[in-house]
Amino acid sequence: MQMPSTKTLYTYWNAIRGSRSAPDRRDIDPTRIREALAHTFILELDGQDKFSFRLAGSHLCTSYCRELKGRSFSALWHDRDNDAMETLIRAVTEDHAVALVTFQGTTALQTKVSFETILMPLRHNGSTHTRILGAMSALDEPYWLGVQPILEQRITGLRLIWPDEISAEETAREVLASVVNDVEFPAPVSTSGMPTTVYGRTARRYAHLAVIDGGRN
Repeated sequence: MQMPSTKTLYTYWNAIRGSRSAPDRRDIDPTRIREALAHTFILELDGQDKFSFRLAGSHLCTSYCRELKGRSFSALWHDRDNDAMETLIRAVTEDHAVALVTFQGTTALQTKVSFETILMPLRHNGSTHTRILGAMSALDEPYWLGVQPILEQRITGLRLIWPDEISAEETAREVLASVVNDVEFPAPVSTSGMPTTVYGRTARRYAHLAVIDGGRN
């Protein structure tokens, strides 16, 4: 996690969920995440079984030069990445993983900027299948950001984190089946299943995907 807003929201989400796999939507107090609020969003499952923005922070809307509330989150991604995002979302909503994604946004003038986004399960009416809590931030902010809207975005990297130290191998393999042949990653390939270290934590690598167990502390 590179961006302060990502770290702040993840730390808060982890604290309020307690021993549960995900906190309840009613547990969230916006005053406790003021510094991340402009980058924070909540997604909801729509009538087409896709996710749309239920809420979106002001900085996030500025990056796209439009109000995002009610707009499709799924439609933001390049066609090449649709299957990958759907699989990541299932890992979040069904397996209660945290998805950390980097992507490159492109404007109509072909200017580009890199973003970091995090997706975390959120409980609503007893289910984690219809809401997702997240944050999105530009890794740098070029002068044109907020003037030229982001029209296309493509995944450049991803990581799944299971905060409760459960076995994640099967879900990791399912995600890889969708993304490993489509996404170009800057990191070198490690031996599948062998332990490595990511941001000071023990992790296992499956091709380019780093699986981190135990993200609570």
